[in-house]
Amino acid sequence: MKAAATWLLPLRLAWRQLKHEPARLLAALSGVLFACLLIFMQLGFMDALFDSAVKPQEGMRADLYLMHRQAEALWRTQPFPRARLMQTLGADGVDRVVPMYVANAAWKNPVTSLKRTLLVFGVDPEAGLLDYEGMDAAGREAIRRADVILFDERSKPEFGPVPELLRQGPLFVEVANRRVEVAGLFRIGATFGSEGNAITSETNFLRLFPNRTFGHVDIGAIFLSPGADPLAVKAAIAPLLADDVMLMTHQQLIDFEMRYWAEAAPIGFIFGMGVVIGLIVGCVIVYQILFTDIARHIGEYATLKAMGYGNFYLARVVMGASLILAVAGYVPGWLASKALYALATKQIFIPLTLDLEKSILVFVLVFGMCVISGLLAIRKLRDANPADMF
Repeated sequence: MKAAATWLLPLRLAWRQLKHEPARLLAALSGVLFACLLIFMQLGFMDALFDSAVKPQEGMRADLYLMHRQAEALWRTQPFPRARLMQTLGADGVDRVVPMYVANAAWKNPVTSLKRTLLVFGVDPEAGLLDYEGMDAAGREAIRRADVILFDERSKPEFGPVPELLRQGPLFVEVANRRVEVAGLFRIGATFGSEGNAITSETNFLRLFPNRTFGHVDIGAIFLSPGADPLAVKAAIAPLLADDVMLMTHQQLIDFEMRYWAEAAPIGFIFGMGVVIGLIVGCVIVYQILFTDIARHIGEYATLKAMGYGNFYLARVVMGASLILAVAGYVPGWLASKALYALATKQIFIPLTLDLEKSILVFVLVFGMCVISGLLAIRKLRDANPADMF
């Protein structure tokens, strides 16, 4: 009870002091709200970047993967000799291997004839490597036919109303300047690296990209025998391979993609810098408000000191004001961010999620921002000298 009173009384004084000047209180809350919005949006875009970037890898079902050492990301692969993948069959624990081809292709919108770029995956449809939402046995069987593909229905609308057109009957489109049939749909979604996706067989892939050869693949998928330890098999395979390829587990493949967007691509840095800038701007605004408020009421603080209240009590008043600003600015910031998340999701077609973990993180950051501002503003309390009142 005593501990609660220790903070409750300074908090009440801080609230009365803040609401005494509504205009200044509104300015302070606007600063916190702005910082909150900026942090929420930057974190939302950053999470959307990483979540969407690894959607294709999350739908792959192999145990180990081979990629060229010069590959940067899934959408920026480098072909390597298929023989490298075959060499892994010599290691104990390897059951079978599946080559996969990846390339960007121009897609002509069947309605507007405008061209957009999408990512095309070429793989044996019966290998069981790709398992995306919406893929079924009929779709896998269909792409075995010549010039047939499956289309990602979550691709951006610039590719045309493909699902609606497909429901009306057979749909033929132009991909990489070749006429192909869309025989089915699956769901991955757009990413920062690709606006749309398509899947076809190895043979159809080589028809779309005649400059590519059967002997060079982009990703080598390795399926292990039941019960085999991926790390142990990886260690056994490594001596069999040349230095031009890298061998990864499924999690390492996902981490490899995320590392590209976090380090190699500037987008991850930009979003992270946006969070820092939001904190700095909010911190400066709150500091200015608290510092000016203390300066304007320095006489009152000096009077409190003369009445026996120490610096620690006055510091609790300032920290109480920081807490009030953090909470009062965070709540409308959270509500506004939720609306902006929905709007951004509709505009960029990449889902932004406002989950509990992110909500807590942003509140901690905003509260820390206000606390730092309060700690900096407390220095002004040293000027509150009771002797100056006489």
